[in-house]
Amino acid sequence: MKPLAALPDADLRGVRGVLADIDDTISSEGRITAAAYGALERLQQAGFLVVPVTGRPAGWCDLIARMWPVDAVVGENGAFFMRYDRARRQLVIRHATGVDAQPARRERLREIGERVLREVPGTAWASDQSYRLADIAIDFCEDVPALPRPDVDRILAVMRAEGLTAKISSIHVNGWFGAYDKLGMTRTLFAEAFGIDLETHRNAVVFVGDSPNDAPMFGYFPLSVGVANVGNHAGRLEHEPTYVTSACSGAGFVELVERLVDSQRIRAGGEDGSGGQPL
Repeated sequence: MKPLAALPDADLRGVRGVLADIDDTISSEGRITAAAYGALERLQQAGFLVVPVTGRPAGWCDLIARMWPVDAVVGENGAFFMRYDRARRQLVIRHATGVDAQPARRERLREIGERVLREVPGTAWASDQSYRLADIAIDFCEDVPALPRPDVDRILAVMRAEGLTAKISSIHVNGWFGAYDKLGMTRTLFAEAFGIDLETHRNAVVFVGDSPNDAPMFGYFPLSVGVANVGNHAGRLEHEPTYVTSACSGAGFVELVERLVDSQRIRAGGEDGSGGQPL
């Protein structure tokens, strides 16, 4: 991973969209600071397309889509996207799997979660579990004392043995039925909601994250950035980010936003020269 300072200004001037994980990327120690939230608003005001891409539940994403300064949100590690159509005053939801099939799966997911709780002492249901549509989330450090790495790996192993797709975030292990992930639903969002082919425009989008469930995004986007605490997951990332901020969590997110907004000012002032392709 290279320091963010090594990311060429010319590449930044071509960026038109910003995708960001939430927990320990936009947030810091479980809270979103005024600086980090303000950075989201600065991005929108500067003309960037802004989309959080998170493992957080549908109930949270409904609020995020409606009330945050964002253009849409991808939730539950790619189970859906939500976008609030302000002209029509309507929340638009696109699911990765059929909604009708999800209630039938919930009991099986609950059983698997209960097995994890029995076999890995110190775990707990994530406090946001009741707001989820498509997955289970097992807490290993958000509202419980942090578990050692072997215990977190055991959670992962139990879920996968039960046939779930399972991913580690900075606070939870999430498990679900199906092969979707953050990247797949992000590509669907851009195609269906914004009319943008990410394969063609991936160089015009930056992704910032911090944990193993962000690995598909790190691997896909040339302009992928980890906040400094991504180093906590050394050896667990299938793909590492290309660049890393000097600051952790929300402060690292603000660090990236400041560079992006500065690059936009330069581009608007006629000093572009990047040849970047607008979204």
